[in-house]
Order: sequence, then structure tokens, then C-alpha cells
Amino acid sequence: MNFVQPIRDPRKLQALKDHFQATNERDYILLMVGINTGLRISDILPLKVRQVRGTHIDIREKKTGKQKLIKINRALREALDTYIKGKPDHEYLFKSRNKKHKSGLINEPIDTSMAYKILSSAARRFGIAEIGTHSLRKTFGYHFYQREKDVALLMDLFNHTEQKVTLRYIGVNQDTMDDALDRFEL
Repeated sequence: MNFVQPIRDPRKLQALKDHFQATNERDYILLMVGINTGLRISDILPLKVRQVRGTHIDIREKKTGKQKLIKINRALREALDTYIKGKPDHEYLFKSRNKKHKSGLINEPIDTSMAYKILSSAARRFGIAEIGTHSLRKTFGYHFYQREKDVALLMDLFNHTEQKVTLRYIGVNQDTMDDALDRFEL
């Protein structure tokens, strides 16, 4: 199992956003939802248009079974408004262009393996390593923590029970260890 990292460098994150915005609107929205909400990919992919029309995304998390209400921030709202304009409420946000192999259905959402291919392919173009679908959630957490310095609130957002789990998850512990070892010499 590969350990994925958040996208720490704001310039690389912006380059990824610009790339998707210029090349594929669906994939751009996938990135924007992931980095602006901190939701797991399993909760992002089945989202429907009706779930993002208001001020919040209201879901029941697949992993925990908990009901969650996520505020849609200004940047995400602007991106979503453009994307969902004219789309019916029942349509999936991340609709696949192909039939589902297992079900044979059309108009289903992309699956996690396709989301991984989309993200990892683009990330390689910008020198972003150790990327996966979880990197979106970790990127949200990393930048949220860097701006707010509120690990307790981030723990609530992620449904974590321990600070050390949250800090390790978003890569802050690794940053701290790397910085300390850079300063250390014998």
C-alpha cells in the first residue's frame, strides 16, 4: 500500500487546478470538492446535483454512517454554480462517460479507480508525487491546519478522536520531523 501525501505546495495545487479547469470541467469540480470540503472520495463520487445547490452539502458518510453537513465555501460555490447550471437535480456530479463494467448501467458516477487515474495522471505532469484520491482530503486538512491552527476543529471535521492521528494524517508530523532533522547535525 502506498502512503499518499497532501499537496503542500500552493503553486503546484494552483497549477493542478488551472490544468483541470482548462481541460475537463468534471475533473476540476472533483478536485475542488475534495480540497474544499475534506470529504472522503467515497462520499464525493456519489454526490448528485441537488446535494450541492444550497449552502451546505448534506450527506451520510459511508465509512462512519454519521450525518454530516459541510458548508460550501465561496470558491467552491462559484465553481459549482457554473458546472451545475442547467443540470437536472437527479444527475450525478461526476458522471462517467462509459458504461459501468459490473452493472452495465450508463449515467453512473465514476469509480474510485477512475478518480485515481485522473488525479495521478495530472499530478505527474506537475511533479506531484505520492498522490492518490485520499490526497484531496489530506490537502484540505493540511491547508486548513496551516491557516487556522485549530487541530480540535479539524479533528471534528475528520471525525478523528486523537490529535496525533489528525496531525499524522495530514502530514504535519512528517514536516516537523523533516525540519528538525534538517537543523540537526553531529
